[in-house]
Amino acid sequence: MKLKQLLLSLILALGFTVTAQAAENYTFDIKGQHAFIQFKVKHLGYSWLIGNFNTFTGSYTYDEAHPANSSVSTEIDVASIDSNHAERDKHLRSADFFDVANYPKASFTSTSFEDKGDGTAVLKGKFTLRGVTKAISFDVKQVGAGKDPWGGFRRGFEGSTTLHLSDYNMKKAAMLGPVANNVELFFSIEGVRQ
Repeated sequence: MKLKQLLLSLILALGFTVTAQAAENYTFDIKGQHAFIQFKVKHLGYSWLIGNFNTFTGSYTYDEAHPANSSVSTEIDVASIDSNHAERDKHLRSADFFDVANYPKASFTSTSFEDKGDGTAVLKGKFTLRGVTKAISFDVKQVGAGKDPWGGFRRGFEGSTTLHLSDYNMKKAAMLGPVANNVELFFSIEGVRQ
């Protein structure tokens, strides 16, 4: 009887150890800049304005055995907006749009990760911009995972969503036409396992 209890305790202990190690922690590869947050918005309905947020930080936890346990958080330096046009970027940083003087950071914290079982997932969370927090969701796809040439391990994801600028009190966006209210947000994140 004692041997059975000992074996059961050992199995349970090993099981808990495996479960605890199943979730892996990653940080965004900012140093090598293998992480991107980009946006695309129509200009007057005639063309696309495409840009980046160049400065941000973030981390995520990924549990391959139990994907629902996965999570991500990121913080964006909104003043790092880069649309490849200095005067436009200055205007975008102003109170007409992002108002970086009063709201220098945007952030996202996940609330759920739903694996679809076909290599895609839905990542839901709270996004804060200009002091307004809204629930949003990203369609996510894992790009790949494996060892890198420096002895580390990396895992990458991409995802996209559509934001509505009017939800974040950017009323001046209306002067660019009603189609400018919809902004496609795209991320490609390579994480380094810690």
